[in-house]
Amino acid sequence: AFRHEDPVHLHPQDHHRDGAFWSITRFNDIVSVDTNPEVFSSEPNITLDDHMAEFELPMFISMDPPKHDVQRKTVSPIVSQQNLAGLEPLIRGRIQKTLDELPIGEPFDWVDRVSIELTSQMLATLFDFPFEDRRKLTYWSDMATSEDRTDAEFMQTMMECGGYFTGLWNDRVNAEPKGDLISMLAHGPQTRNMEPMELLGNLILLIVGGNDTTRNTMSGSVHEMHRNPDQRLKLNADPSLIPSMVSETIRWQTPLAYMRRTAKRDV
Repeated sequence: AFRHEDPVHLHPQDHHRDGAFWSITRFNDIVSVDTNPEVFSSEPNITLDDHMAEFELPMFISMDPPKHDVQRKTVSPIVSQQNLAGLEPLIRGRIQKTLDELPIGEPFDWVDRVSIELTSQMLATLFDFPFEDRRKLTYWSDMATSEDRTDAEFMQTMMECGGYFTGLWNDRVNAEPKGDLISMLAHGPQTRNMEPMELLGNLILLIVGGNDTTRNTMSGSVHEMHRNPDQRLKLNADPSLIPSMVSETIRWQTPLAYMRRTAKRDV
């Protein structure tokens, strides 16, 4: 309704948020905002509520060019087509094993058994993170984005995450460069000298970015196929439609609710 009747809508301040905000809902308007960082900034934050001043976590998603671009470029090779093609046999094998182990004829939690499990496995691979501790990545991501935890719980969890990754960072920075995310950050000229809180912020960004979006899209795909069995039958008959289905799932039940921008001047 907003898109058709009030595409630039002002939401008043309430007890859930720090202040009022404008909601932009039309495609061309969103593109205009998103591609104009000189006017609409990602700084200081891309969420509605500002972080605790005493526990700021700088991360490149909350930065404008050029710093955003050079930090993002450091880790972007890990999701290049070439690298993902090399991971395809591993990914397919894990999917097959996970699905083969699901119970038949009894209820089970798809999100936990499939979406979270596969996502945590691949996050562990991309970070070269101890595989047996992979569910820590899920926990840290959930705590970083939860609205049901206290500030003290958030700080404690983030420091636990930072402490764990500090050990991994020290190992990688003193070793030959490899293809995992920690090694990329540790040896990248634009990231190897980050302050501890900026390192933690970027690690949290990569964990949340790999966890939330992927598992929500997996779960959303299955949910929509269940609600629309005719579409599932089309996929069964023609698997070549799957890439389009993934894109449509992301569009239909976008795993990200919004991205904040802060206007630098009146527009």
